[in-house]
Amino acid sequence: MLANFWEITVQYLPYILIPLINAVVGWGTNWLALKMTFYPLDFVGIPPYGGWQGIIPSKAKEMAETSVDLLTEKLLDVQELFERIDPTIIAQEMRSEVERLCRQIIDEAMRAQAPLAWKVLPQLGKQEVYKKAYANLPNIVAEMMDDIKADIDNLLDVKKMTVDILIEDKQLLNDIFEECGKEEFKFIEKSGIYFGFMFGLIQSVVWYFVQENSWWADVTLFDWHAGNMQWIILIFFGLLVGLATNMIALKIIFYPLEPVNLGFYKLQGLFIKRQQEVSLVYARIISENILTMPHLFDTLTRGYKSDQLTKLIRKHIDNAVNEGIGSNKTLFELMAGKDRINIAKNIATYRFMEELPVSIRQVFDYAGKALNVEASLGEKMQRLSAHEFEGFLHPVFEADEWKLILVGGFLGAVAGAMQLLMF
Repeated sequence: MLANFWEITVQYLPYILIPLINAVVGWGTNWLALKMTFYPLDFVGIPPYGGWQGIIPSKAKEMAETSVDLLTEKLLDVQELFERIDPTIIAQEMRSEVERLCRQIIDEAMRAQAPLAWKVLPQLGKQEVYKKAYANLPNIVAEMMDDIKADIDNLLDVKKMTVDILIEDKQLLNDIFEECGKEEFKFIEKSGIYFGFMFGLIQSVVWYFVQENSWWADVTLFDWHAGNMQWIILIFFGLLVGLATNMIALKIIFYPLEPVNLGFYKLQGLFIKRQQEVSLVYARIISENILTMPHLFDTLTRGYKSDQLTKLIRKHIDNAVNEGIGSNKTLFELMAGKDRINIAKNIATYRFMEELPVSIRQVFDYAGKALNVEASLGEKMQRLSAHEFEGFLHPVFEADEWKLILVGGFLGAVAGAMQLLMF
């Protein structure tokens, strides 16, 4: 009896193994497809003969722009954010640093362009210049901040800043999608097991039909005899498993966008269902890695639009210098000349812009709390429509998903051919 059991087991073992093997193939092809989406970060291979670079890193600029479009068009209102900053608090936070900087700049500018006038000016006169500058500093800084807030959209290009950061740091770009779509990627990987197993059951039935029916040996199809058809069947099902598992998984992740009530269950795309959770993850990553105070203020003071900030600051420095000189203005112009006073203002502007990126750090803590970027992004993203939210992650797959599907199909077909060698 035991011998019969063993004989039957051996006879039907291939039909039992086929679904299990297909499950492994489905998992493996999906796992590899996901890895190929994100890695390697840089091209590996011998151009032009061949090689591979992760889909997202290879399209870093396009992917970054796509994700940033959502950020800048739907989630982030820079004007609204900066309205939360109180200029008087900024002036208070920067007072000690600006006073130090003010005295240093006044000395450097006057010694360079009006050395005689500055030398003969009594110490009390110099102290008066310093005193007037100090006294007016809070108002100047506050007014300057008001002007910056009013024109922040022209002074700070958040889109370019964000795209540049993501292009430079491809791993960060990967991290955004990997962390936000973590559960969906796990599903894609595991779904290969489920779908592979189901297709394997169908394959087992077909394989049994081919193997156990003697009349099949006489069947020809396109001049292929039954022995040859075995190859076709196994390779076809391997190809089918590799192609279908990815395609089905991608559809289940994003569709349907709106919930479909089936009575006992509400059907909706897996990623869409997680909108509330994903929004908070995305907001945290962006606020911690991109829309940080150092990045924002560094772009404001050193970015490609910083010349506009320089013009704005020059206006305030002109006023500050004129008020600082005060009653000594005529004396300065007589001894140094009006042109030299203007040059001194240019020096003051240049030195102020040079020192500003360092001095502005004093306001980072306050500005970070005032802007509250993470909470703002999270709340707005949670309120997006299903269609808008789907557009955040789906482009990652839409870009070159056909490549991943074909790779899955090819690997599945290879695995199918290997099954014939096993059986």
